[in-house]
Amino acid sequence: QVQLVESGGGLVQPGGSLGLSCAASGSIFSINARGWYRKAQGKQRELVAGITSLGSTNYADSVKGRFTISRDNAKNTVYLQLDSLKPEDTAVYLCNARLKITIRSDYSDYWGQGTQVTVSS
Repeated sequence: QVQLVESGGGLVQPGGSLGLSCAASGSIFSINARGWYRKAQGKQRELVAGITSLGSTNYADSVKGRFTISRDNAKNTVYLQLDSLKPEDTAVYLCNARLKITIRSDYSDYWGQGTQVTVSS
């Protein structure tokens, strides 16, 4: 069984910073892409940032220059550094991993439970 556990959310003032992490554990053969998504109240879930197994990254236009995604493959962990936060960044942030659990299985998407980020004065 695979688990993705996020940590690091909370309440921060506009202009502040937060760091999120997401550790994958369990029966994992290999992990391909990792990503962070967010779901704001009344809005659809959106991709915030993604990173491939080789370290190539992509970002939503709304967070470019403010958020940084990184990963530690040895720890099966992906990070998201959120800087210059704005009230519109308020959302539940969910991490994703595209992984296979055995050498013969296909890659499948796994999700964390989400962590709340609230940006407010």
